[in-house]
Amino acid sequence: MAATALTLRNQTLLPGAPIGSLEAYMSTISSIPVLSREEEFDLAERFSREGDLESARQLVISNLRFVVHIARGYSGYGLQLGDLVQEGNVGLMKAVKRFDPDYGVRLISFAVHWIRAEIHEFVLRNWRIVKVATTKAQRKLFFNLRRAKKHLGWLSTEERKAVAADLGVSAADVNEMEQRLAAHDLGFDGANSDDDENNFAPVAYLPAPEPDPLELVADDESRQDLHGKLFAALDTLDERSRHILEARWIAEKKTTLRELAGEYGVSAERIRQIEANALRKLRQDITT
Repeated sequence: MAATALTLRNQTLLPGAPIGSLEAYMSTISSIPVLSREEEFDLAERFSREGDLESARQLVISNLRFVVHIARGYSGYGLQLGDLVQEGNVGLMKAVKRFDPDYGVRLISFAVHWIRAEIHEFVLRNWRIVKVATTKAQRKLFFNLRRAKKHLGWLSTEERKAVAADLGVSAADVNEMEQRLAAHDLGFDGANSDDDENNFAPVAYLPAPEPDPLELVADDESRQDLHGKLFAALDTLDERSRHILEARWIAEKKTTLRELAGEYGVSAERIRQIEANALRKLRQDITT
């Protein structure tokens, strides 16, 4: 994949160059002469002032070897060099677009920032399945701390404070990034194994969709207990109060206050008062 993508970009920048592996690409760009300061200034002037795209192409291809040199510094992240070079070339082209010859510096000195920025973004996107650095402080820590930990084990408290002070971040940020760097990607489903004792995949720690049998038994006992208390409390009510509650709350077809008022020859407000008093007594009997 890396060789194919780089080959396509190779043919765009270097028409007529041999199509092949990364080695063929690197052999081709190593044969391109490096521009002198004056030649680079003239090309940059033509592109900046006149929009001459051929001059921009010459500026890019004359600096491709430097992109490879920078990309090699990121070979320890487990990513293919061809992919790193390709991203670095994108950064170089962005730098050429923004380069002003009046800056008084060589193009590559100006372009290093853009080349590294593109490679950094690529590394952060592809180093792990889960992105390990999202904030500016975390990005700074990711590259600097990983470089330091090639020579150190777990940082002591004093070393952590020193790294934090040097990078302008908190010691807590250093500690969190150190833990992230030490972690490993783990498949959600884990390995295809029926050995439950050795199944440490995240899916094994999700709650089962079906209810817990213990909870089912507890809920059933609670309902039975409440049901018994309810009917025991109903038995303590006078006949009229019980009938009103059953007609209003228990019967399948509920009766209105007005209908009950007509049945007992009282006002609907009186029926509401009887209902409220009966409910209050039920609540007291059930909770005590």
